[in-house]
Amino acid sequence: MTQEKKHKWVMVINPARCVGCYACVIACQNQNSLEIPQYYNRIEEREMGVYPHFSRSFLPVACQHCDNPPCVRVCPVGASYKRQDGVVMVDHNTCIGCKYCILACPYDVRIISKQHGYVHKCNFCIEHVQKGELPACVTTCPMGVRTFGDINDTSSEVHGLIGTRKTGLLQKELNTKPSVYYIL
Repeated sequence: MTQEKKHKWVMVINPARCVGCYACVIACQNQNSLEIPQYYNRIEEREMGVYPHFSRSFLPVACQHCDNPPCVRVCPVGASYKRQDGVVMVDHNTCIGCKYCILACPYDVRIISKQHGYVHKCNFCIEHVQKGELPACVTTCPMGVRTFGDINDTSSEVHGLIGTRKTGLLQKELNTKPSVYYIL
């Protein structure tokens, strides 16, 4: 009997390619029926230098789908949880809207539904991934900033990028062990 291969979904982001077009943010808002100004995915803009030697850079930030997620640890009812494939989720039927997970997240990527009272966040468009498709933010980026895939698949593009390129993690104060890698 063969053992089924365990997936571990990750994303690799190349911020040097990002031009700040916000296509990923808009695609995510549309995919998840989020009203402006709500978003799971944001672009942090950085300005460097002084005119005339001035430049801007853009850093896409979304849920890091941490291997050690502080949002899961603080949830008093288990609504925030981590799937075996690495995706951090929120069970809307269990969430009581206490916002502990929002406070615990060092990446500031969770939002509360004012209409329904529960917390929600990026789920790597898991409903599409399970059908063999890519997350909305990946498919709409005209510059190819994001690459998504299974790091356990040695033939996957993400496995190659992480293995052959210098990559880093957007680690904040905690040892969260993100599943989103940035090409340095």
